[in-house]
Amino acid sequence: MDRNRASARLSVLLRHLGCRSAGTIIAHRTSGVGSLASCHPQQFQYTRENNVLSLGQRKFYEENGFLIIKNLVSDADIQRFRNEFERICREEVKPLGLSVMRDVTIAKSEYVPSEKVVSKIQDFQEDEELFRYCTLPEILKYVECFTGPNIMAMHTMVINKPPDSGKKTSRHPLHQDLHYFPFRPSNSIVCAWTAMEHIDRNNGCLVVLPGTHKGPLKPHDYPQWEGGVNMMYHGIQDYDKNNARVHLVMEKGDTIFFHPLLIHGSGRNKSQGFRKAISCHFADANCHYIDVEGTSQENIGKEVVNMVRKKHGFKDMTLKDAWTFRGRVVKGERINL
Repeated sequence: MDRNRASARLSVLLRHLGCRSAGTIIAHRTSGVGSLASCHPQQFQYTRENNVLSLGQRKFYEENGFLIIKNLVSDADIQRFRNEFERICREEVKPLGLSVMRDVTIAKSEYVPSEKVVSKIQDFQEDEELFRYCTLPEILKYVECFTGPNIMAMHTMVINKPPDSGKKTSRHPLHQDLHYFPFRPSNSIVCAWTAMEHIDRNNGCLVVLPGTHKGPLKPHDYPQWEGGVNMMYHGIQDYDKNNARVHLVMEKGDTIFFHPLLIHGSGRNKSQGFRKAISCHFADANCHYIDVEGTSQENIGKEVVNMVRKKHGFKDMTLKDAWTFRGRVVKGERINL
């Protein structure tokens, strides 16, 4: 498909969604995508039949690799998550296995227990309050549309994108989440990512390349950014520059579900505040682990293992061990993962 046809197709898609421009998608109510269901049902490979998603929503995800559900998580729950995140930043609680990450531009001399030096926390599966996010019925209701009934929570994060220091390190390079995951099949994995406040291009909203979930997993590595790159912020080196980028404007409580092969990232935070979101990657408990040795994932696999061994002192820890420790069953039964 040439660029003119692709541009025209994207414009039609955005008109269906009621968006303002070809560069921005605003989260709309789920009924807003119903107009996409104008043709006959087809064979679906990325969604499952369980009477939760409309035909239009299923077709949208199949074609684009993501779906936004507006106002899915309550203000009360989000406030509880914010409160717990701040407690962790102040070191009032120290959940087992939790990783606290800081922006590369923050000097060690500036480390004080507050949210102002924490850019992200990962692996909060042992924090009862934050892990509630992964068990919310309103979240799992949609997750099951992609994973089936036996659901594992595999990777958890609270992202606290800081105001950019001027070195553009608050950016997240374009990447595919499957690069980090040593389990398959990819079509049985989905991320739920919830905005904890209004998010737009000014404070670094998500940017996606619709339809790229249909392609292969691409090689990733650290980008050569002059201002430096945060730990484990790997990026795609050879993506198609002609792919239309879509910026996702979201309100507090809006939740995006997206495929692990969807190419996405986020821009720098040009505001003075910290842009917060909470997320979890879920997988079908029937998924299986793969050996990443000799593949494009070998580099990130070694990085993960070295980090876990250094943090916990487990000299014989394997990549599978690290992920088995992270995983928690949240619905149904634990099978392979």
